[in-house]
Amino acid sequence: MADQITNYKCPACSGPLHFAAKSGQMECEFCGSAYSVEEIEAHYAQEDAKAAQAKAEADANQASGDEWAVTEERWNGEGMKSYSCPSCGATLVCDENLAASSCPYCGNPTVVPGQFTDMLKPDFVLPFKLEKDDALAALKKHYGKRYLLPQAFKNAGHLDEVKGVYVPFWLYDGQSTGDCLYEAVKSQTKRQGDEEITIKEIYQVERKGSMSFEKIPADASTKMDDKLMESIEPYKYEDLKPFSKAYLTGYLADKYDVEAKDNAERAVRRAKESTKNALFQDVKGYTSVSTKRENIHVTQGKAYYAMLPVWLLTTRWNGNSFTFAMNGQTGKMVGDLPVNKPKLWITILAVFAVIMGLGLGLAHSTVTAAAVIGLIVAAITGLILNGNMKSVAHATAANNYVAEGGINITHRKDTFLRKEQSSKKINTSK
Repeated sequence: MADQITNYKCPACSGPLHFAAKSGQMECEFCGSAYSVEEIEAHYAQEDAKAAQAKAEADANQASGDEWAVTEERWNGEGMKSYSCPSCGATLVCDENLAASSCPYCGNPTVVPGQFTDMLKPDFVLPFKLEKDDALAALKKHYGKRYLLPQAFKNAGHLDEVKGVYVPFWLYDGQSTGDCLYEAVKSQTKRQGDEEITIKEIYQVERKGSMSFEKIPADASTKMDDKLMESIEPYKYEDLKPFSKAYLTGYLADKYDVEAKDNAERAVRRAKESTKNALFQDVKGYTSVSTKRENIHVTQGKAYYAMLPVWLLTTRWNGNSFTFAMNGQTGKMVGDLPVNKPKLWITILAVFAVIMGLGLGLAHSTVTAAAVIGLIVAAITGLILNGNMKSVAHATAANNYVAEGGINITHRKDTFLRKEQSSKKINTSK
């Protein structure tokens, strides 16, 4: 027996409703009526109850060894489930974690209420604010006038898929404490006759402090690339809503398949990095600072389950797949781009030739010195240009999720240790 799913239909004309990102309301595609999410949730409370009951009955039938259940399991395969569309009666077969989709036969948006029962129901949802056209415009801007982007890639202009997805996330609260020891130096240099005198004052510096973090995100789906999801941060949590399935209509949605405890280390790592950086930055007034000891501890607080909006755009070019992601709330677009390697090498060689030529034109410059400088400048130029094509990377810290007040320094101590003096002769023959 197929599980039941829910279509949200317009109370006025029975046409399919979908959540419109621009208006923040449930809109009918046929008569143009618009309703608040709260109105539709109240209207469909009974429908949800019926769907949940139908799912419970289906589960009971499968547990009792029903012949249909055995046949269905063989047909669907491991990790797949089937659902019956209430609009056209079609049976949909999809991933067992899928929570929202659309019927490929009648096109109506569908939500699987049974996927959000008990522990699976999210605490929050962050509604989409941007639509498909916004994602396409953002991708075009992302391509921009990047010097190394192959023109053929731009000209292809074909996207295999553009989809709005509510991605499951765990949001972690926590409290960190840090105890760090540094060696800091105050240095000054002065000239005395034909010598250059350097005087260094060495200090032992102690810093202790604490930070509070709220809702550090970590995606909870193994289907999503962690780096891609971290690259489109931050989200603005003032728009978080108590979870309602109505927000999912018209979009894909997944439920988590990574437990909160298994994802927590990602949030802990970022909280530690933010605490470490904050304590280090509190050491001021020195020429140089080096870390001698770091002891950062994070106490984990509550973990919330939330659905956050993401636009995913995929394309294939030269046999390779390229995936781009846009934050469905803020519009931040990321995705690594292909590099025109011949153009990159031509640019590197051109920079090397120009710098070497300029070096040879300087007085007292040797061929070796000019070549070394040319190689260094050319290599740096190549790294910068190549790096400009990359925008996907793991988030290293959690600065966007620090609670109000930031770092609370609980201990500051700077202790003078010793003074060091060195000198070197100055060549005055030139």
